[in-house]
Amino acid sequence: MASLIDPLIAFVSAHAWLAYLTLFLAALLEAVPIVGAVIPGSTIIFALSALVPGGELQLGWVLLAAIAGALLGDGSAFLLGYREQREILKTWPLSNYPRLVSQSEAFFNRWGTLAVFFARFVPPIRAFVPITAGALGMTPPMFYAVNIPAVLLWAPAHVLPGVLAVSALHRYGGFAPHEGIAKHYWILAVIVGALIIALASWAIRRRRGGGAIEPAVQPDRGKL
Repeated sequence: MASLIDPLIAFVSAHAWLAYLTLFLAALLEAVPIVGAVIPGSTIIFALSALVPGGELQLGWVLLAAIAGALLGDGSAFLLGYREQREILKTWPLSNYPRLVSQSEAFFNRWGTLAVFFARFVPPIRAFVPITAGALGMTPPMFYAVNIPAVLLWAPAHVLPGVLAVSALHRYGGFAPHEGIAKHYWILAVIVGALIIALASWAIRRRRGGGAIEPAVQPDRGKL
């Protein structure tokens, strides 16, 4: 197993900017309707944050990349909805996912302004509420007043668990962050654990019918 992650550690150490770019894109794409409900952005962020204790990545830059990506993704989706209004919810590709659109509308109508805050922590609604908020007429000042604090809390909530998990293993496992192969085994364990949790969460949401990304059933044109 260590032979599989050794090249990754070496590559990230030599090209840290690519890891930060990956973090930025993962956070950004999570806010894109449809795409954000499929891309495991939170898992990617958690996994890469496990490289902070060993010094491969810097905590400040990891947080900055995640915050910048989330703010840009949420803000772009909101402004698109704000410009196009409700019509955007009826156009492709959103028109192929009426159930998720209706769920995001119901979520927004139930919680109002706070929906923007809560949605940042609730996949897959997270990918639909910003554009829905804009489409339903939420003003930009109100959106950003709620969205920015939400992102500032969301980023540490996704980055710090990976950092703390590996730091705890370093401390209580009886080895230093740079003790070679042992460090690699623990990092691999954290990354695999994150992937297992993401897969389990996806399976639970799909079983309950709340996270399945399925397009609307198209009519059989042969019977029309």
